[in-house]
Parts: sequence; C-alpha cells; structure tokens
Amino acid sequence: MFALIRTVIIATFFLSLWLWFLPRWAVGNNAYADARLAGLILFIPGLLLAGWCALEFAWRGFGTPAPFDPPRRLVISGPYRFVRNPMYVGAGIAFLGEAITFPHLTTLMLAVFVVTWIASTVFIVVYEEPTLRRLFGDDYANYCRHVRRWLPRLTPFDNQTKAAVP
Repeated sequence: MFALIRTVIIATFFLSLWLWFLPRWAVGNNAYADARLAGLILFIPGLLLAGWCALEFAWRGFGTPAPFDPPRRLVISGPYRFVRNPMYVGAGIAFLGEAITFPHLTTLMLAVFVVTWIASTVFIVVYEEPTLRRLFGDDYANYCRHVRRWLPRLTPFDNQTKAAVP
C-alpha cells in the first residue's frame, strides 16, 4: 500500500510538471485556450497507459517509476507484456495528444516529445537496462530477447521463468 501511495504522488508530480506547469510557464495563461477535442483521442489513452504502468510498478514491483525508488521485483505484467517501456510510450502519446488538443502548445509539446524520447532512450540504454540486467540477470535478459524496447508485440509475452508475476 505504501508503494501505491508513493507511486500516486510521484506520477502526479511528474505528469503535472510536463503536462501542466511546463506548458503554462513556457506559453503563458492562454496555453490551454482554443482546445480541439480531437487530440483527446491520444491524450487520454496516453495518460491511462502511463498511469497503468505506474500502478504495475507499485502493485507488482513494490516500487515507483522514480529512479530513486525503483521496483524491487521485475515487472513484466500488464502493458509490459507487449513493450519494455510502455510508461514512456504512454507519456509520449499524451504529449502528442496535448499538442493536438491545444494549438498554442503544438510546437512546445512536439519539441517536448522529441527531446524526452531522445533523453529517455539515452537514459534507458545507459542506465536503466544495465541496472535491470545486473539486478534481475537471466530473467531480464530473457524478457529483452522477447519484448522490444519501443515497438509493441502483437501478442503478449508469456514468461515461463520463475520471475513470472502472477
């Protein structure tokens, strides 16, 4: 339960920072004017996917999305059965949805999307994946062989190792 509370606090802070405070600071008070509802088709599913992933970290991994409080167990359930980094994918989809929904934010959110994708990829390759290999060994190596970093599988990964999360 404590991991769930920590996750809700960290995820709310992170999403608020990128999706509310940064746009208002960069664009001003009219950042959210003239909304186009079509962008919500991406924005809402992106937020829901990122939120689901954060909850998987708390519920299955007993940790949070924050690098200073990571999951204690390998999380390969839920959206992680299709793609290794669904939380980043969900956030990226939300950024694109916000870019479409709010025309005053289009340029900013497209830039945020590109910069965070590059920064996330570097972070994942340089820090996250080596750390997960060290912590979870063969189970993580097996997962990486079957589940791609960014492109989802068409069928869910069915892990047969002892690390399988119920």
